[in-house]
Amino acid sequence: MAVRSLLTLLSLTAVSLSVVLPTARGNSESYALYALRRSLSDPDNVLQSWNLNLVNPCTWFHITCNQENRVTRVELYKNNIQGSIPAEFGNLKNLISLDLYNNNLTGTIPPSLGKLKSLVFLRVNDNNLHGPIPRPLTGISSLKVLDVSNNNLCGTIPTTGPFEHIPLNNFENNPRLEGPELLGLASYDTNCS
Repeated sequence: MAVRSLLTLLSLTAVSLSVVLPTARGNSESYALYALRRSLSDPDNVLQSWNLNLVNPCTWFHITCNQENRVTRVELYKNNIQGSIPAEFGNLKNLISLDLYNNNLTGTIPPSLGKLKSLVFLRVNDNNLHGPIPRPLTGISSLKVLDVSNNNLCGTIPTTGPFEHIPLNNFENNPRLEGPELLGLASYDTNCS
């Protein structure tokens, strides 16, 4: 009888682990998004579905995935969220669109976003971000739309890579942001200390 109980317990444990492990193991995308969730204050509860216990982030509100269940869009604009953009966002390798505009985000734009080589849209305008525009963003050849206006960014506006074609009004109302940079004639990120 004790052996049967022990076998039943072991079977139930194995079944439980097979259900829990894929969720608990997760992936870098889940953890990157959950890092954002942990870094934010969400007074309107728009991130209530962002739960690591769900199988993958494709079931979360404001997230869009491709057919391979990889995150391609994060759309959290106009949601009254407060906090910072975590460096882990650089792990969302298939991200095409990051829309965080018109919130109360603070901190800097993480340089790790430069690892998002599929990124086409990056909109973080109308927040309270500070610091320079990260130079790694100039290496995203797919970037077509960038809007960092109405923040408190400083330094100079890059002019290389995709920044060659970004309209200057997408940088306006950043009182300490100068530019565009004069290649080789002015130091980068002046006016940031």
